[in-house]
Amino acid sequence: MALVSINQLPESILLEVFTHLPARQLLLCCRLVCSLWRDLIDLMTLWKRKCLREGYVTKDWDQPVADWKVFYFLCSLRRNLLRNPCAEEDMKSWKIDSNGGDQWKVESLPGTHGTDFPDSKVKKYFVTSYGMCLKSQLIDLKAEGYWEELMDKFRPDIVVKDWFAARADCGCTYHIRVQLASADYIVLASFEPPPVTIQQWNDAQWTEVCATSSSSTGARTRSSGPAGTGPASPTAASSSATGCAGTRPPPWLSPRPCRGSHSTSTCPADCHRTAIHPSALWASRVPEVPSRQDVSL
Repeated sequence: MALVSINQLPESILLEVFTHLPARQLLLCCRLVCSLWRDLIDLMTLWKRKCLREGYVTKDWDQPVADWKVFYFLCSLRRNLLRNPCAEEDMKSWKIDSNGGDQWKVESLPGTHGTDFPDSKVKKYFVTSYGMCLKSQLIDLKAEGYWEELMDKFRPDIVVKDWFAARADCGCTYHIRVQLASADYIVLASFEPPPVTIQQWNDAQWTEVCATSSSSTGARTRSSGPAGTGPASPTAASSSATGCAGTRPPPWLSPRPCRGSHSTSTCPADCHRTAIHPSALWASRVPEVPSRQDVSL
């Protein structure tokens, strides 16, 4: 006798079908069809299968997971939230707050008097000039897929990373500020380490800056990218930078490396420049102990 309803299929078959459907469609559409589908979609078994299928965990995963559904979504949201973090699209998506000297520029690694970036896949970087150079970017976490209950109840971590470096023949100053704000722009948390000043005749090595903060309902993240400045030079290029000759500041929320005065973002700066490369703002990082929601945005 032919089947008259898909619900006559064994539950194990239905679960297998659901495993291949998009997660949001399961929750927004399929779960509303009937009580049977709702109960199956709410099973932790389904979400563990989806985690395995997407490669978020392996079959030998032995760490406790309090909620496989939440774990799945946190893993699926894991990504760099910064737009154009590696200067591949020139200055697109960045707001130029200060553009002194020869202004912000984008250059190719390693640049004059610079060094190779630790990640060979990074080909470019932001470069500051001898005048104050600042850039920023505003990220709406809710618009990026982090709904209110997720941010309010599970509070996944927001991880901000940035890289900076100076030209070997130029000094520079690097500064970064990252703020977590509410929907009405009230600052909930702020990360602003002391500026870093590098003297002339340095090794031009890249340095990473990293910070972690918990998210909350209606949060927006603002990264005031690297900032910095370097000594005047006809070949000076600019990146997000602040300070006096030989300084560079960081981006608001930056994803990828930077060098300074060479203070950079992804590419080393030319002579007397601050190069800055925003390292990364991750949407989510797979939690080592999911029950504690150790996941960064």
